Amino acid sequence: MPLVLASTSPYRRELLARLRLPFDIRRPEVDETPLPGETTTALVTRLALAKAEAVARQRPGDWVIGSDQAAEFDGAPLGKPGDRERAIAQLLAMSGRAIAFRTAVAVVGPDGRRLAALDTTTVRFRSLAREEIARYVDAEQPFDCAGSFKSEGLGIALFTAIESCDPTALVGLPLIATAGLLRETGFALP
Repeated sequence: MPLVLASTSPYRRELLARLRLPFDIRRPEVDETPLPGETTTALVTRLALAKAEAVARQRPGDWVIGSDQAAEFDGAPLGKPGDRERAIAQLLAMSGRAIAFRTAVAVVGPDGRRLAALDTTTVRFRSLAREEIARYVDAEQPFDCAGSFKSEGLGIALFTAIESCDPTALVGLPLIATAGLLRETGFALP
């Protein structure tokens, strides 16, 4: 069964490759602007489905995986910083706090099925000095990462704990849930 990842994220591509299924990659054209009053959980679930559906319209005979992630900070979505100053500001605000990262995955199929799952990972930041944050941001430049860090890299030094049912979710694609959705649709996985 043809499989497509609706993402150009190198992180998601590397994660999906772990399942050893052949897949193509397509960029989803989706407006990622949160809707007024939309919760972080609703936002990431809506966007994961929207990304999968956008690519499924281009590839109607294929199974398509979409995913989205956002940090939830003080009850609101916190996205990718985009630049150095915003990354530093995000990390300063999160210093000494626990932040929930919501990661949704969706699978849309040629038979009309639309399946989705959600993972929540709690990241506990240690108290961080501005100089530490600046050194980290300059070293890793996490401008394309929700929450301004890469947990799979040097960002791990920013935390006191990561609490999760699926360690891959924080990187951008919850593989435990993804594998379950794919098995449900008929893909053969161990």
